[in-house]
Amino acid sequence: MALEIGTEAPDFTLSDSNGDEVTLSQFRGQPVYLNFYPSAFSLVCTNWFTAIAADGTPYEGAVVIGVSVDNKSTLAAFKEQIKANEVRFLADFHPKGDVARLYDVYMDQAGIAGRCTYVIDANGIIVDVDQVAPPETPDADRLIAALATCKA
Repeated sequence: MALEIGTEAPDFTLSDSNGDEVTLSQFRGQPVYLNFYPSAFSLVCTNWFTAIAADGTPYEGAVVIGVSVDNKSTLAAFKEQIKANEVRFLADFHPKGDVARLYDVYMDQAGIAGRCTYVIDANGIIVDVDQVAPPETPDADRLIAALATCKA
């Protein structure tokens, strides 16, 4: 079960696809669109992030983050292939799935993050969350509407 709306998003630090450390709290003052997903290059994940990259307007002014248990090299190749330059892909690789566990979206039996998107306001508070089974995608329209309220 994902974390609840109205609670503070737990802080974390992970390496991005370039090997740079990224800490969630460094984005305070901006809304964050935080996406946990099972794996780079899977069809559903590719389609999800390709759509985000193609329609950047609803995400302007927000930090878009993708978190999976893939390593940074895989994430770099994924980011390049789908041309998602505005997305920060973070490697929850070692210890495997620690941040996904922190957000209560790690799938122990599969060894991957589940599919879950959190909308976090500029103060670090979760304002919306949509957790779905891995073959499904979150409700993008609802999440984008929640994100818009954070940018007003």
